[in-house]
Amino acid sequence: MSEHNHVVNKEGQTALGRVDAALDRMDDKAKDEILESFDTFKKYLGLRVELAENIGLSEETMAKAAERIGNYLAAKEEPRNREEKLLQELWKAGNSEQQHALAHMLVGLAQNARENK
Repeated sequence: MSEHNHVVNKEGQTALGRVDAALDRMDDKAKDEILESFDTFKKYLGLRVELAENIGLSEETMAKAAERIGNYLAAKEEPRNREEKLLQELWKAGNSEQQHALAHMLVGLAQNARENK
């Protein structure tokens, strides 16, 4: 796949507008595996946060990406467990500022999950 389809290029520049398209390209089996349990979801997020940190993305950029992902999941995916249902309800109840704060918290959750392996 060419680099113009990716959210982050080799130089670490982000194109957050491509998040939805990247998620749409993910096959249903892969989504199911990631979302089947909250622990799996946290591990997946932890790996993505680690990759983002390794290429030098700021926490703010990661939170903006998490916001895009949160919007996508709230609109297009059914929660597969209680934790995801709670996150979806919190997401939908919040305004954009609250969603941004929750996105920061999810980045922190992913960092903590990675550190506590």
